[in-house]
Amino acid sequence: MGVEKKSSRRSRSRSRERDKDRERDRRDRTRRSRSRSKERDKDRGKKKPDKTKERSRSRSREREKERDRHRHRDRKRSPTPTNVVKKEEEKVKEEPVEEVEPKKEPLSLEELLAKKQAEEAARSKPKFLTKEERAAEAMKKRQQEVDEIRRKMEEEKKKRADFGKEASKAFDDMRKMDKDQDRDKDGFRRRERERDKKDKDEDSQYSKDKEKEVEAIRERYLGLVKKKRRVRRLNDRKFVFDWDASEDTSVDYNPLYKERHQVQFFGRGNVAGIDIKAQKRDQSKFYGELLERRRTEAEKEQEKVRLKKLKKKEEKQKWDDRHWSEKSKDEMTERDWRIFREDYNITIKGGRIPDPIRNWKESGIPPEILEIVEKVGYTDPTPIQRQAIPIGLQNRDIIGVAETGSGKTLAFLIPLLMWIQSLPKIERVEDADQGPYSIILAPTRELAQQIEEETNKFGQPLGIRTVVVVGGLSREEQGFRLRMGCEIVIATPGRLIDVLENRYLVLNQCTYIVLDEADRMIDMGFEPEVQKILDYMPVTNLKPDTEDAEDETKLLANYNSKKKYRQTVMFTATMPPAVERLARTYLRRPAVVYIGSAGKPTERVEQIVYILSEADKRRKLLEILGRGVTPPIIIFVNQKKGADVLARGLEKLGYNACTLHGGKGQEQREYALASLKSGTKDILVATNVAGRGIDIKDVSMVINYDMAKSIEEYTHRIGRTGRAGKHGMAISFCTKDDSELFYDLKHTILSSPVSTCPPELLNHPDAQHKPGTVVTKKRREEKIFA
Repeated sequence: MGVEKKSSRRSRSRSRERDKDRERDRRDRTRRSRSRSKERDKDRGKKKPDKTKERSRSRSREREKERDRHRHRDRKRSPTPTNVVKKEEEKVKEEPVEEVEPKKEPLSLEELLAKKQAEEAARSKPKFLTKEERAAEAMKKRQQEVDEIRRKMEEEKKKRADFGKEASKAFDDMRKMDKDQDRDKDGFRRRERERDKKDKDEDSQYSKDKEKEVEAIRERYLGLVKKKRRVRRLNDRKFVFDWDASEDTSVDYNPLYKERHQVQFFGRGNVAGIDIKAQKRDQSKFYGELLERRRTEAEKEQEKVRLKKLKKKEEKQKWDDRHWSEKSKDEMTERDWRIFREDYNITIKGGRIPDPIRNWKESGIPPEILEIVEKVGYTDPTPIQRQAIPIGLQNRDIIGVAETGSGKTLAFLIPLLMWIQSLPKIERVEDADQGPYSIILAPTRELAQQIEEETNKFGQPLGIRTVVVVGGLSREEQGFRLRMGCEIVIATPGRLIDVLENRYLVLNQCTYIVLDEADRMIDMGFEPEVQKILDYMPVTNLKPDTEDAEDETKLLANYNSKKKYRQTVMFTATMPPAVERLARTYLRRPAVVYIGSAGKPTERVEQIVYILSEADKRRKLLEILGRGVTPPIIIFVNQKKGADVLARGLEKLGYNACTLHGGKGQEQREYALASLKSGTKDILVATNVAGRGIDIKDVSMVINYDMAKSIEEYTHRIGRTGRAGKHGMAISFCTKDDSELFYDLKHTILSSPVSTCPPELLNHPDAQHKPGTVVTKKRREEKIFA
């Protein structure tokens, strides 16, 4: 067996060697065939062969012969069957000679583009499937759907199995938890019993302690508990030396022990159970007696003098700290005047300004004018009158900013009447052709006529003539009255320029100019006309624009003559930039008087706003009137035609209504105002003509049927009610077209103490910011997911 194994191993190794030799021979043959083919190609191309190449060929041939010799020797050493050798030789012969592949050249750019275009064209062409291919595709798709359904079913089955396992596991856990809870309950009950027992012990101990504490307090303060005396028993000791203070019957000779006083806490507290006042009284008495015993006579006299001075000082301080109403005018200090102005909400600006008037008697006004004031029924001066009249009597320029209905007319009339009264009457008659002493400008005819009524109340008893120059009346008639002579001219700007240009009037001696409702005149576009009228005034009596314009002595030097400095008075409810510009141009160092705040509607007017559509306005108006409102009522609209239509509709429903607007004649306008004032008409339907300066007594309600175009107009409209210290109501109908006013309207209502802003206006988007402002929205927080 061992010999056979060895022989088989040898035969295997020999066969491996033979295979290697065959592979080597095959490679050599292929190499020789390649070299021969190359030589042939070279021989064809060249006639003369290269000697070096021939030498290499001969050497290769010799090497091949040597290899053949070695191969023959090996074959002799390892004899192989002849048939195996033959087969191998046949295989070698059959193996084809490997041909050398020619080197591939890369494709050109044109070929690549053409190839790409061909592929794209092939892809774009539709591929038509045969019937067999379509059937195969459908079967394939169906098989995929079936596999998907089967997969889902297997997953569902697996989930159900997992759920069943989890449910059984959860059930086991719950049973285990129930057992644990039962065990915990038993322990909890045991702990509860122990805690209850402990609480009972603590309560009983606390009640015992409380009883002991009560007993101790009773014994300390009431002395009700009596200690039982100790009874000596027979078996106790014979001699007892215990001693109680209550058993002592001797008298103390030491005054410290004999005259004991109660415990003093020095402000830290008092003894419980005894009246606190009684304790304080006893303490003060004790210390008073103690100090009295210790003081000398000199110290006692010194203390009496000190107390006397202190009392005198306190009385003087009390006397000086009296309210200004309890003092005479001479006793008033600077602090009292400041409190006086604060009480009447008066703010002043402009250098040395005189003290205000406290009442008519202390004002220094001539008795004949005071009699008229008392006769008319003006009991107390209004805030603007208190401060403006003393300034006017100093011949200073004034800017008065006060709410509508504050008595501005009388504030400029009284200084004017006093100055005219101071002039000699004969001079007034002789110089009648030189024009009036004063011009009062008003924006509307109605306001001018109202000022005329007020002026005639005071001027006619004093012999002062007044002429009204307004549009709508005959210019010739007005010119005739002007030629007859007058001291005061009340006019609207347009007609006054007409009269001046036609020489019906000259202003040679005019030294007192009043611009009433100046802001309204500027709003109506009368600024050029006002400047033109002021240019007609003489320039010889202009005040110097220096400190002399504030000096009382220099201003009053020639006050009681026709040559006094020109005095310009401007009254307004608001102070827009145009009014400030006019004041800077024509007023010299004016004293500015603010009553309340500029442009603020009266605090006595309750403002109500309804936000509704145009179609709902009429229904809402009838609903308000149907509640029963006390006349007179003013309803404001924006258009003349709308006023006439609304008035006719109200008359058809049985209401007494009249209209007032710029399209009416002067007589019709006067008749409408007179009807409302007399009470024959209850409702006045008007445009903005009636919104400024017109004073109709006891107007209970103002209705803005059409909302005003600006907040200043709104302020003056609602100022027709709540005048002369009375309360009023202003109702406004707003539509979405009035959204520009919502911001200012909201703040106006919120600043009024008697008004409530409706939530529709408060939360409206247009009421949150001023119109025209660019609202920058805050960027929302952005989450960026990488």
